[in-house]
Amino acid sequence: MLDDAEIHPLFAGAPKAPAFRKLRKRLVAQVREAIETYGMAKAGDRWLVCLSGGKDSYTLLAILHELKWRGLLPVDLLACNLDQGQPGFPATVLPEFLTRMGVPHRIEYQDTYSIVMDKVPQGKTYCSLCSRLRRGNLYRIAREEGCSTVILGHHRDDILETFFMNLFHGGRLASMPPRLLNEDGDLYLARPLAFVAEADCDRFSRGMGYPIIPCDLCGSQEGLQRAQVKKLLDDWEARSPGRRQIMFRALMNVRPSHLADPQLFEHTVDALEALPLPTVARLNGSVYGGATDLALALG
Repeated sequence: MLDDAEIHPLFAGAPKAPAFRKLRKRLVAQVREAIETYGMAKAGDRWLVCLSGGKDSYTLLAILHELKWRGLLPVDLLACNLDQGQPGFPATVLPEFLTRMGVPHRIEYQDTYSIVMDKVPQGKTYCSLCSRLRRGNLYRIAREEGCSTVILGHHRDDILETFFMNLFHGGRLASMPPRLLNEDGDLYLARPLAFVAEADCDRFSRGMGYPIIPCDLCGSQEGLQRAQVKKLLDDWEARSPGRRQIMFRALMNVRPSHLADPQLFEHTVDALEALPLPTVARLNGSVYGGATDLALALG
């Protein structure tokens, strides 16, 4: 029987329990499905895989390497950790781990923490500015390393939480897309964990014994909006198991013409008026406005 370490050192000592093997198989299938569904990979690409040291990024790194070993991911992988100068961040953990695992990597130090602390008024949330500074540095590193895509470790639950934060606090319907072209048009962002549940990332990374770095080094508080939304979703899931997955499927089944965006409405009406009446009738009969139906009708 093939030893897990022969697949990659990241899998050395993997639990043999049937439940863990089933979990790992599910993760491989879900990551592969996301990559294929959103056309994330092209043969010969080079990916910058962002590694924070949290449970999600460890899971992502391992599963991508298994897909690559299986011949299902024809890209080069470069792991990258951006040390943002947060007090208490264990700077040696990731370099030592990645070196021991034989994973090509780049460790970058940029003290964005001090910038955020200086610019954000006391009592306000740091996340937005911190995220923008991190994203800018990751774009720069990707260009320097000849990477075509920046790979982020956001999972299904992150995507759902962002949707509800935008809904409740931002007044818009938006979330984290699984794949996105940056504003300059030269790099893609991709989230291969888009179909993966947070709980599965936690079970996998802890089961593997990876050296997980806590994500609250910046002093984030439970009263932050994201934590409140997470609790709300947890409550819904507890009362109705499977609700998270149903809500995520809704994000993949958008009916643009059944929303109230005036610009979207005007565009849809103009497009439909240009179609033959039988086509419009067919779309109406099938609850027209599904993204797939409308795209097919408009050619």
